[in-house]
Amino acid sequence: MKVGYLGPRATFTDVAVRKMFPEYTGVPYLTIPACMDAVEDGEVDLAVVPIENTLEGSVNITLDYLVHEVDLPILGEITVPIRQHFMVHPNNAENWTETDRIMSHSHAIAQCHKFLHTQFKGVFCENTTSTAAAAQYINEHPEIKAAAIANELAAKEFGLTIVKSDIHDADFNHTRFIILAKKPFSLPEEHPYFHNYKTTLMVTLPSDHPGVLHTVLSAFAWRRLNLSKIESRPSKTGLGNYFFIIDIEMKMDEVMIPGAMAELEAVGCGVNLLGSYPSYHVE
Repeated sequence: MKVGYLGPRATFTDVAVRKMFPEYTGVPYLTIPACMDAVEDGEVDLAVVPIENTLEGSVNITLDYLVHEVDLPILGEITVPIRQHFMVHPNNAENWTETDRIMSHSHAIAQCHKFLHTQFKGVFCENTTSTAAAAQYINEHPEIKAAAIANELAAKEFGLTIVKSDIHDADFNHTRFIILAKKPFSLPEEHPYFHNYKTTLMVTLPSDHPGVLHTVLSAFAWRRLNLSKIESRPSKTGLGNYFFIIDIEMKMDEVMIPGAMAELEAVGCGVNLLGSYPSYHVE
């Protein structure tokens, strides 16, 4: 079995894959769309891509590509804690405070603002395609006084020295990754990281129905269906046109969720099931 993920190796997506599928072969791709295309084209059996971060919010490219470009059901999700570390080439470990360039993904740099502002105020921060890409660059350029912000796996994979651990601003930071597949694939409840079930719907609102968003929420509320997320995204059909992604904290049943979907369709909404799947949390 092959699992495509946002690369290079040692990204947080790679961490999620290794935690969830330790027996499978991970295949890195440069972009999130490339991961999705790979599973749709049959290059890999599964794809794991980020969809939401506690501090940075939703990953819009994942949502938009999932809705507009590919036809892949969500088969599962895995939530991983985000721990950022400050690392340098071993040659520069003794003089790490003299670092004159800091490299990482823009989200990671933002997540470590307090540390950087206190310890490296005025030092140039350079954005890279991923935290692992920053670590790889530092590995390949020992002659520069640069540091990377990345995870522990990146330090191990690229032979860097962690000189300051856990430099992130918030200890509660997590990223959710969704698991996609073209063919049916069963994920077990017996897994040690299993948390609960979710169902994700895409709802498109009619343009000529006043108060329709209230109607949408009411369809779930009176059925006591707990929503963990509701988010709007442009439908790309015209200014002011949106669709909504709704996460329900429940496995698809035969009565309650289908009833809510039928009620929404009756008032002119378009409703698509994106997946009903197990959710896993890595502590």
